[in-house]
Amino acid sequence: MGKKFILPLLLCAILAFWNIVSPVKAEDAYRFYTWTVTYGTASPLGVPQQVILINGQFPGPGLDVVTNDNIILNLINKLDQPFLLTWNGIKQRKNSWQDGVYGTNCAIPPNSNYTYKFQTKDQIGTYTYFPSTLMHRAAGGFGAINVYQRSVIAVPYAKPAGDFSLLIGDWYKASHKALQKTLDSGKPLPFPDGILINGQTQSSFSGGQGKTYMFRVSNMGLSTSFNFRIQGHKMKLVEVEGSNVMQNIYDSLDVHVGQSVAVLVTLDQPPKDYYIVASTRFTRKVLTATAVLHYTNSRIPVSGPVPDGPTYQLHWSMRQARTYRWNLTSNAARPNPQGSFHYGKITPSRTIILANSAPIMNGKQRYAVNGVSYINTDTPLKLADYFNIPDVFSLSSIQSFPSGGPPYLATSVMRASLHEFIEVVLQNNENTMQSWHLDGYDFWVVGFGSGQWTQNSRKKYNLRDALTRHTTQVYPNSWSAILVSLDNQGMWNMRSAMWEKQYLGQQFYLRVYNPIPSLANEYDIPPNALLCGKAVGRHS
Repeated sequence: MGKKFILPLLLCAILAFWNIVSPVKAEDAYRFYTWTVTYGTASPLGVPQQVILINGQFPGPGLDVVTNDNIILNLINKLDQPFLLTWNGIKQRKNSWQDGVYGTNCAIPPNSNYTYKFQTKDQIGTYTYFPSTLMHRAAGGFGAINVYQRSVIAVPYAKPAGDFSLLIGDWYKASHKALQKTLDSGKPLPFPDGILINGQTQSSFSGGQGKTYMFRVSNMGLSTSFNFRIQGHKMKLVEVEGSNVMQNIYDSLDVHVGQSVAVLVTLDQPPKDYYIVASTRFTRKVLTATAVLHYTNSRIPVSGPVPDGPTYQLHWSMRQARTYRWNLTSNAARPNPQGSFHYGKITPSRTIILANSAPIMNGKQRYAVNGVSYINTDTPLKLADYFNIPDVFSLSSIQSFPSGGPPYLATSVMRASLHEFIEVVLQNNENTMQSWHLDGYDFWVVGFGSGQWTQNSRKKYNLRDALTRHTTQVYPNSWSAILVSLDNQGMWNMRSAMWEKQYLGQQFYLRVYNPIPSLANEYDIPPNALLCGKAVGRHS
């Protein structure tokens, strides 16, 4: 072969290799952000209190991006405590280094910064971000992430006339430090003081008569499910956490902690103002927040009673949950139809049963999974794994089923193999709602049921058109079952989305691993990775 052919061939080989291993691709857009996190004062419930601002905003700025965009976000921490943001529902493909939780990242020290670099790879839909550190989430620092489709991808509905993000959640008048002190003292949190919609008790959303708008509704609360409805209007459910779903019509929707849904609403009523309502579910005292849907040609303010919603009807909520179905013929972020992956025909390699509990340990309230109450270490698990640092975590610290033994504290990590396909049963034997989230993945929610799960419960599974999502509810004294395709190597947080329970130990990490190192499976440690704990002074 002549020398003049060698250099072009070598260059092609280098480019092909880079295309495989690079976490970003040249043809995908880059979006650059600088966010500064500070304290501020607001009065969302009529009482001045300290809140967490991002670039002076409460809630924080929205991230409106497109599938496969590369996000370069410099986060500057001006708080008096270390701080992290996590990107709820963004899968961080091959990139748990950017997940933004204690198990993967060192928290950003005060008066310092960290630049997140990640891609919204093969995703569309409605997501959120929030602080994962301490109880910062109770003070703000959260916002919306809306991932829109690429121009070559069709979605199964006409483009709406507008797009509204509604961040709804329970709220406390107490500061995040006071709430943390309550939990550290061994006491549970009190009942919330109210509900906020986009950080306020009075919001307004305007639209033209006859036009259709998308409402992206997310539960940003610490512990409380809510029911969402709009006076005099029907809602067409179109998307749930990245899944295009069968477009059923609803009068109201339950949204549980950590979850997101997107509905289309047509302004087809007489021109006036209408209530938008969120009220707590499964609580003895019902908290209600209202906003206003304003027709632009309206001269009539909101009137009449605020529309009632369901309060404690568990079976009503469970029946509604079963109506959420995958749209098998619609594509999502990729051109192939969602239904082209026949998850129900795959035999799981194993079954994991996770039972949550609320033990009293050393006289203090804790929360546990399979009897293990998680404790953080000063060294992120991901760094300990990468640098082979001993005595940080053990892969035998949590079992894949409840043992019935006494509860104990541990930095619990469960082993898993890359490309496993597993069944996970979430068993809730408590009298309270539960909500479970898995970072790095979405999963098929194939079943809900009352009482104890048994092998016969599989007969009730939806093995044809269950939707995929990243957070699922588990009703009191009930079970939920999910199927997960473990195709994303990394260290991934499985946690209760109820932040009090997560803070006091109801979480663990799933180490999805392949012993053969390959940049095609997982990206290398970022050159700007913060090092802390036992990882200080180590270099890749």
